[in-house]
Amino acid sequence: ALSWADLEWLRERTRVPLLVKGILDARDAVRAADAGVDAVVVSNHGGRQLDAAPASASVLPEVVEAVDERCAVLLDSGVRGGVDVLRALALGADGVLLGRPLLWALAAGGRAGAEAALALLAAELRDALILSGCPDPASARRLRTRIGG
Repeated sequence: ALSWADLEWLRERTRVPLLVKGILDARDAVRAADAGVDAVVVSNHGGRQLDAAPASASVLPEVVEAVDERCAVLLDSGVRGGVDVLRALALGADGVLLGRPLLWALAAGGRAGAEAALALLAAELRDALILSGCPDPASARRLRTRIGG
């Protein structure tokens, strides 16, 4: 069984970027930051672990606040398009991870499919930024957003 001590041990032995995925609680994010990780990945692993796990976006703001810029905060879960990226940035994420959409594109079209999917995502993000009045992704942090209906 892994423990926080194992994470600290690993951090002491490597300088490669160290990310911890599966963070859904601000206290765990703080422990990871205390252990010296480069980033925490807010993720419910696609909701497959527990039926009642919270949506990743719903805990993102409290994780961002808890780590207080001691490490990057990335969102992984439910990112399907440019508006999802914009929403994650508005909620405080430093970036997002893509899973299923990129895998689907790769499976359907190989390298060209993956490149097309990334180009489409970039175009959607540009459009979302323009429509929200943001000149660049960093300015999305000043936006207000709601989670859920």
